[in-house]
Amino acid sequence: MSLDFAVWVPGVPKGQPRARAFSRNGRARMYDPGTAEAWKAAIAAEVQPFLPSEPFDGPVAVSLKLVMPRPKTHYRKAGLKPEAPAWHTSKPDIDNIVKAACDALTTIGLWCDDSQVCRLTASRVYGDKPGTLLEVKEVAG
Repeated sequence: MSLDFAVWVPGVPKGQPRARAFSRNGRARMYDPGTAEAWKAAIAAEVQPFLPSEPFDGPVAVSLKLVMPRPKTHYRKAGLKPEAPAWHTSKPDIDNIVKAACDALTTIGLWCDDSQVCRLTASRVYGDKPGTLLEVKEVAG
């Protein structure tokens, strides 16, 4: 069994939130805010046709091109400002987005664990249609 596919996942990429803590009756409790769940579900839906019958257990290369929505300040009446940046350099952090994507792929059973990712490429750019180009390939050797 091998892995080699690319999919477009529409929607604004979200970062994996940090676990939160609170105190109730003198006892500390932890919870996951769940703010990335819709985006992770979108990844799962697009990858579903490529799922192997058993989770893949070899080394994997993952590439993510994250297209973030442009803020209104990048535009003027005539269209996009020439000085509008191409690279997205604000929140959410790219590593948190990658973590959410890899967690989603682990949860649906694409691979045994995201520790199998031995090559990772990620970029964040601005674009008019937010989404993620996700590529997953088996690494030979």
